[in-house]
Amino acid sequence: MAKKKTKSTKTKAPRKKLKLPSYKLSSQQKLVLGSFLSMFGLLLCVAFVSFFFTGDSDQSLLDAFPERTSETKNWASQFGAWLGDFFIQRGFGISSFIISGLVFLSGAYVLMNIEKSKLSKHWFWGILIMIWFSILLGFFGNKNSILGGTIGFEINSYLQDYIGKIGIALLLLFGLISYLAIRFKVTFESITKLFSSAKNNIKDEFAEAKDAIVPIDNNLTEEAEAFKAVLKTQEESTPEPPKPKENIEVTKKEIINPIIEKTTLEVNIAEEETIDEDLEIKVVDVPEEVSETDNLANKLVEDFGQFDPTLELGKYQFPPLDLLKQYDTGGITINQEELEENKNKIVETLNNYKIGIASIKATIGPTVTLYEIVPEAGIRISKIKNLEDDIALSLAALGIRIIAPIPGKGTIGIEVPNKNSTIVSMRSAIASQKFQKSDMQLPIALGKTISNETLVVDLAKMPHLLMAGATGQGKSVGLNAVLTSLLYKKHPAEVKFVLVDPKKVELTLFNKIERHYLAKLPDEAEAIITDNTKVINTLNSLCIEMDNRYEMLKNALCRNIAEYNTKFKARKLNPNDGHQFLPYIVLVVDEFADLIMTAGKEVETPVARLAQLARAIGIHLIIATQRPSVNVITGIIKANFPARIAFRVSSKIDSRTILDAGGADQLIGRGDMLYTQGNDMIRIQCAFVDTPEVERIVDFIGAQKAYPDAYLLPEYVGEESGTSLDIDISDRDKLFKDAAIVIVTAQQGSASLLQRKLKLGYNRAGRIIDQLEAAGIVGPFEGSKARQVLVPDLIALDQHLENEI
Repeated sequence: MAKKKTKSTKTKAPRKKLKLPSYKLSSQQKLVLGSFLSMFGLLLCVAFVSFFFTGDSDQSLLDAFPERTSETKNWASQFGAWLGDFFIQRGFGISSFIISGLVFLSGAYVLMNIEKSKLSKHWFWGILIMIWFSILLGFFGNKNSILGGTIGFEINSYLQDYIGKIGIALLLLFGLISYLAIRFKVTFESITKLFSSAKNNIKDEFAEAKDAIVPIDNNLTEEAEAFKAVLKTQEESTPEPPKPKENIEVTKKEIINPIIEKTTLEVNIAEEETIDEDLEIKVVDVPEEVSETDNLANKLVEDFGQFDPTLELGKYQFPPLDLLKQYDTGGITINQEELEENKNKIVETLNNYKIGIASIKATIGPTVTLYEIVPEAGIRISKIKNLEDDIALSLAALGIRIIAPIPGKGTIGIEVPNKNSTIVSMRSAIASQKFQKSDMQLPIALGKTISNETLVVDLAKMPHLLMAGATGQGKSVGLNAVLTSLLYKKHPAEVKFVLVDPKKVELTLFNKIERHYLAKLPDEAEAIITDNTKVINTLNSLCIEMDNRYEMLKNALCRNIAEYNTKFKARKLNPNDGHQFLPYIVLVVDEFADLIMTAGKEVETPVARLAQLARAIGIHLIIATQRPSVNVITGIIKANFPARIAFRVSSKIDSRTILDAGGADQLIGRGDMLYTQGNDMIRIQCAFVDTPEVERIVDFIGAQKAYPDAYLLPEYVGEESGTSLDIDISDRDKLFKDAAIVIVTAQQGSASLLQRKLKLGYNRAGRIIDQLEAAGIVGPFEGSKARQVLVPDLIALDQHLENEI
């Protein structure tokens, strides 16, 4: 039985393209070749110029083979005489100078390492122009003429035999048109526009000359003047109603100057009047429409100047740099042996896995050195990324972080910790030009990057900052660096701090500047909040402050706090209408996880609300935690905190929770951190500010004149503010009895229940709950739980209320 033949589809192997050997010049070779070409181009030019003066006298020597002792008059000697004869006499004539220019240009291109594609274009068009000029000049010369040279003359004589002199002229014209069209994009329309504009210019010049030569005589004869006087007396004796004048208003913006606005030219022309005299143009300045409020504001500014919020503490002095400690580190020390050793180990480790490196360079930072490598073509990036632990093993380093690739560069970064790290002092960060000359609204000097540059960021643009890291890795120092930066840059009238310190020991130093920089609730004894119950009140108070500020911005027709304060300083907002200068408010929470564990939603809700809405009215949040888990840093909080700082953490999961990326687990601690603001991550060594330095700063500020009290936040009445003291029956709310019926019926004593059932606001419902507690109907406050209802049913409620009466 015969086998069936099956068609097999063979795929043709792709043809391999023939690769020409490419030779790349080194820097030294480029210098030699470029110098040679430039000098040879100059030599050609000298020989060509000299040939015009010495060519005839050197011709006899060139006809015979010259000897070494032969004397030529060419400035470049025998070689110059031969070059001149070859290119000009026997070649292209005068247009041979283009050759010398092209050779010199080639040398310049090689020396300056310019793209060679442009040079090839110059050679192509240069040779074409040289041939064209040679033919054009050969049209007027003879065989031995140096105008067009031998080549130009021979081409002319050859073409004349076929197309004649007229044909050659037309051919040359066609070549010129083609060159202009292709090289300079010349079109027929551009030529016609050029001629029309030239024609208009000639007409204008002719009209001006005509006006200047033939003046117009507007004087009347004696008879006409007498007749005009008679008409004038008749018109005065018989008055007629005035004729309406035709007003033609032409905006000055359209005629005279497009920059000047709201100025018009008025030309009044009578209906049956002929213009025999000079046209009289009257310029009328129309004043801008200014409201009475703006007039008053401008007058106040002229009399008293702009409002100065710092005037109350006009003699306030910012803390000097001497209060900060200066470490005698002498800057970053370069250990050449360590660099070479690390470089060799990196190259050796990669070579072990058959990964070739094209180039490698190092950038030394205070604590970390960045090695940037360029792998050879065909190497997978993921292959290098997987060797993180192997490179760390070969270098015996604490933690290796591989950035593959570095954003914005075609390199792969390997960050290796230095054996001897350098301390980044807070003094060096504050004294830097970036911080001192910054015009940011809330500048913060975080520290120094790997390239040893001070990183200064604006808290107002973040707009909120999330800090996380394991215990003892530098979070509290980072918070102190943030607060110190603002103390050195902002006046007490411009910024206020709300400090929350559940650990009770981290931020207590700032108590001394309570009346300068801190904000608190009206009835609180201390400004720094350590009790979790008071934290809830403060957060809700900030929400009320946020709503009040938005109302003020709405009334002032402003979009953000900067516009509002600018308008208020210009005295355009009346304080009698509730307007006031708004300082920035910075909420700092040192340990957010503790608040979430004890209060939960009661803390998360106002924090999320502030994070979502408070940016425009100048309330900014800085939250720090040592437990970066998803139940502490929830999705709502992460979504509204694009700026994040991660100190060293113990696992990659924690790093992804903070940064949405790995890397924080590879940090070396002691202030080493990663900063991101929604784009690239930057590795920073945090500026170190010690406790004695903070003490000296707050002592210096606290010793100066202060405000009478801390900045007071709006009062917040919550469920925990209930009291068991007696309340007068006559002061009870009108809905007291209805509320009691609702509470007893539901057997649930909460203000939220009254809000839903009786459609009340939160504050009124809270007051009714206090009255119910005083009346003995509900029990005292029990945290997040609902109050206990002490009356079992409605009958007992009626008896309870009758007994009170």
